[in-house]
Amino acid sequence: MSVSIIGAGMVPVREHWSKGICELGGEAAAIALDDAGFSNIDALYIGNAYSATYSRQTQLGSLIAQHCGLGSVESFTCEAGDASGGAALRAAYLALAAGAVRSALVIGVEKATDIVGSGRLAARNVSLDADFEAVNGATLTALAGLLMRRYMHEYELDLSQFEGFSLNAHRNGARNPLAMFRKPLRPGAFAKAPMLSDPVSLFDSAPDADGAAALVLVSGEHSADLVPNPVDIVGSALRTDSLMLQDRADILRLEAVSSSAAAALAQANLTLADVDVMELHDAYTILTALSLEALGLSERGGGCSWSQDDGRRIALDGDLPISSFGGLKSRGNPNGATGIYQTVEAVLQLRGEAGDNQVAGAKHALAQSIGGLGATVATHILSAAPD
Repeated sequence: MSVSIIGAGMVPVREHWSKGICELGGEAAAIALDDAGFSNIDALYIGNAYSATYSRQTQLGSLIAQHCGLGSVESFTCEAGDASGGAALRAAYLALAAGAVRSALVIGVEKATDIVGSGRLAARNVSLDADFEAVNGATLTALAGLLMRRYMHEYELDLSQFEGFSLNAHRNGARNPLAMFRKPLRPGAFAKAPMLSDPVSLFDSAPDADGAAALVLVSGEHSADLVPNPVDIVGSALRTDSLMLQDRADILRLEAVSSSAAAALAQANLTLADVDVMELHDAYTILTALSLEALGLSERGGGCSWSQDDGRRIALDGDLPISSFGGLKSRGNPNGATGIYQTVEAVLQLRGEAGDNQVAGAKHALAQSIGGLGATVATHILSAAPD
């Protein structure tokens, strides 16, 4: 059974000090339901990574369902680090495709500012291996730094060669009123930024933030009767790899990126040449470079070629637009909600409703969210409904 998106909504990515996790999730849900003009929801799927440690709150399924006035509807939370939103969308897709439910509301939500400083680092470390990584003081940013340093050494690259990824993200984010950081990045500033975990710098790492985004899904057979511009989920896949980098046969190969994308594209009967806009998980620029290689868009060591010339090849009018609303880097990274933000942004592109961020003539989009440094990867292929 085919599955379509008939409603989409998102709140600004910010530090929402005055709002709790229920209020953020409920606000996004209300926007999506209003967009769909539809309220008969059979199931609710929540994507969230860190509420247990950020907000000391679990059971978000029941909590948010009641807050949204959905009564005793089937509802539960999906957790897969920063891929939690993508995992929740995958769960909803499977339920609809199997005919187990007729409609679903998917909410990605994160409230990162409930905790600050070193406490936030500790709270995020629950997505690392507790026995071998977190206990020894590792953080996700530190491991990204090790990964990036190895990549630079292996292929004899300079830090400035990654700059175009961040320049492109901020160029697009400057046009997005919901983005957290709306200022363009000056060329040359990337390599001079303060280091977080050498070589990962302040301009290389996406900022944690509060946010919520939501989608309304129905079976594709009825979507055209409900809205004039449904967007079809034509491919959906989720794959995993070793949680720890040290357990991988090749740390510079994001195998779950490759296999999940291949499965989703095969299901959609499309190739990467058909994709008009791509929302990749740019929590760190090294993930963008490695993802482009894993997708087969570059040879090994060549992912940074997409960053050259200030990232013009991946600009809105480039060969392959990436991070069309600013990506995690400029829009901000609301952790478990990120995969739903990416999908909402892709929906707006395919509807032709992306405003100043519109990619001309977009018909097919790929949205891919990553948990950790490639441990869990969810890939979805979306297509504009035929006229």
